[in-house]
Amino acid sequence: MTNLSEMNIYENIRTTVTEAQKKVYTTVNSVMVETYWNIGKQICEAQGGNDRAEYGTGLLKYLSEKLTDEFGKGFTVTNLSYMRQFHSAFPNNHALRDELSWTHYRMLLKIEDVKARQFYLNECARSNWSTRQLERQINSFYYQRLLSSKDKESVRTEVQKLEKGMDAKDIIRDPYVLEFLGLEQTPNLYEKDLEQGLIDHLQKFLLELGRGFSFVSRQKRITFDGEHYYIDLVFYNYILKCFVIIDLKVGKLKHQDIGQMQMYVNYFTRELMNEGDNLPIGIILCADKSESVVKYTLPEDNNQIFASKYKLYMPTEEELIQELEKEQELLEIENSL
Repeated sequence: MTNLSEMNIYENIRTTVTEAQKKVYTTVNSVMVETYWNIGKQICEAQGGNDRAEYGTGLLKYLSEKLTDEFGKGFTVTNLSYMRQFHSAFPNNHALRDELSWTHYRMLLKIEDVKARQFYLNECARSNWSTRQLERQINSFYYQRLLSSKDKESVRTEVQKLEKGMDAKDIIRDPYVLEFLGLEQTPNLYEKDLEQGLIDHLQKFLLELGRGFSFVSRQKRITFDGEHYYIDLVFYNYILKCFVIIDLKVGKLKHQDIGQMQMYVNYFTRELMNEGDNLPIGIILCADKSESVVKYTLPEDNNQIFASKYKLYMPTEEELIQELEKEQELLEIENSL
């Protein structure tokens, strides 16, 4: 039986690991923001402030082609234009906040009022707003309402009450790093090996999953119409108050895998939810995935089923930056639709 001393040691170590993970993500974000600011600075200087000139448009196109050939995606003309705008809006790089990601700054650039932009920047950093929270505050005219109200404290209180709590998208990671398993990504890797490794290192896997997870079942059997189906892993998240179903796929994600997970989620929703539970969440852990397959298989308002890649080694800083840039590309495509 685990004693109190061991539990305290575990909690201290868990806090250390969690803080380290946060620092890695913060460092990557900080490097990306600084890099994009410097790129914007050099473009502004080259254009001499006249960014509407024919030379300016040609320069962005030339840079986009050359940078994309050498470094891959992330350097579209649109993105380079944002970097130029980024430097123009925040000419002093010492005023940039490490707490904010490139996505945060992209949203702030849409605010024309300089004082309002600075207000949202400070509030975002102080209150640790996610990008969704920042977008919600901008769209609800938080700054304008606060400015025009005589009772500013009540406005702040109202915003706190209206703040959306943590939801599924806030806990899902992509990718999950399973380096602690000591496995190699080979053609002979089987789902049962991956599953057994996660069970053998359950405590470390719970740390990788994040906050609020507790283990429920392995190879959970569900039966209907005389057919037996086995769910790889089932957890419960006491923060979200819902079951979390995990299915493991060692290969590339297929649309049939998403359909299977939809069946599992529907079954838990209709048969196994307890009173007070929120809708269950399904996570498909796969070696590779197509964002298009995920997008067109799931409904647009999906908030229950997620597909995440897993890595059997700790990504390098360059790989983490590439992952973040892919995310920005997807956001850019969504914003253009």
